Amino acid sequence: MRIAVVGGGVSGLVAAYRLRVLLGGEADILVLDRADRVGGILYTGEVAGEPLDLGAEAFVGRRPEVPELLREVGLETQLVTPAGLRPLVWSGGVAHALPARTLMGIPADAESMRGLVDAETVERIAGESRRPLAWEPGADVDVYRLVADRFGVQVAERSVDPLLGGVYAGSSRSIGVRASLPTLAAALDDGAPSLTHAVSVALPPPSDAPVFGGLRDGYQVLLEALAARSGAKFVTATPATRLARGMRGWVVDPIGAVDAVVLATPAPVTARLLGTVAPNVAAPLSGIELSSSVVVALALPRDTALPQNSGILVATGEPLRAKAFTLSSRKWTHLAERETALVRASFGKFGDDSTLSWSDADLIAAAAEDLATVTGVAINPTSAVVQRWRGGLAQYAPGHTDRVAAIESAVAPFDGLALAGAYLHGVGVPACVASGNAAAHRIATAARA
Repeated sequence: MRIAVVGGGVSGLVAAYRLRVLLGGEADILVLDRADRVGGILYTGEVAGEPLDLGAEAFVGRRPEVPELLREVGLETQLVTPAGLRPLVWSGGVAHALPARTLMGIPADAESMRGLVDAETVERIAGESRRPLAWEPGADVDVYRLVADRFGVQVAERSVDPLLGGVYAGSSRSIGVRASLPTLAAALDDGAPSLTHAVSVALPPPSDAPVFGGLRDGYQVLLEALAARSGAKFVTATPATRLARGMRGWVVDPIGAVDAVVLATPAPVTARLLGTVAPNVAAPLSGIELSSSVVVALALPRDTALPQNSGILVATGEPLRAKAFTLSSRKWTHLAERETALVRASFGKFGDDSTLSWSDADLIAAAAEDLATVTGVAINPTSAVVQRWRGGLAQYAPGHTDRVAAIESAVAPFDGLALAGAYLHGVGVPACVASGNAAAHRIATAARA
């Protein structure tokens, strides 16, 4: 059986690996990618002579997919957890502690917001449970509309936006409630009398388990393990130009006839490839837009007096160019052991790709200057690396779950075709692993039928 996996990001690599596990050594698996390397937006670069992730650098530890995969491929010793420090939020020219007991920055009580928002907003939050809540079960709105209406604009811009910006490179105005906060949507659907109540219901139960995890030597070790264990042939720097039905399967140009296809490509690429095969899927796929970003990694003298926090998030409306800083040497104990202090600065949000065109020198200067502003510390990088991510993250706009349902419904009748990727059921690495596994099982089940 000859199978093409189009897209060599983590979703595609997991699909190729899982296909090998399910179908055995006789399967002929080809992974096609337009880039000159596999991994997609997972990329481990080198900063100050040592590896550092320059794309995603953590995963949600409460989901099982990544730890299970690490154990399966013999990399369980690579699993690391953060030091347990909390981030700060830069708002109004001051650093504030990130409020506790929030759901993606949406508070369960007023006191958690005190200091970050003004007294009038604190009172508004405290009284929200006494105001009638109009919510139609199954409805979907952008997060901003819900939060600003119930709690005030300051909560949306100072607490919610910084967190959504880190996950989606978007904002509360570009992200829908139902796809990004499914537990909150479920609580509202179930008749929560207020947003305060809905957040309290939707919050995960208290736990001592680490919220996030990472890989000691970066995601590259996992990517390499998946590629090796997949036994696939990799065709890089070669985009798929056409997908068509063949005599007994599929045709993927430029690699030819195959029995089955996994499309692990971004939504716009998937829309183009499916345009003639399943034209009714083009509209929902085209409704999923992408956001671009830039990561600037700074190596600083080890004794740089960075705050004892995991990072600094920037509220909407602040006169800074960076949207967030990860204080990597504070966040991760294994990075604290290195000879330099490491910081990652993030730039770019949905609707503004301008930072992609900035020169490396300008991006590094902006990162250093903004970091100095938010820390009050002299920042003198000893080295720096810039990584641009054009169209790196899908935006889960209102109606996203309906779009995905329509996409999957349109593809379901086609035997030997499966979809995977971050635009479907979650942008995080665990969700991508799950989508790759699901795509492989779909193909394998059809092959055995």
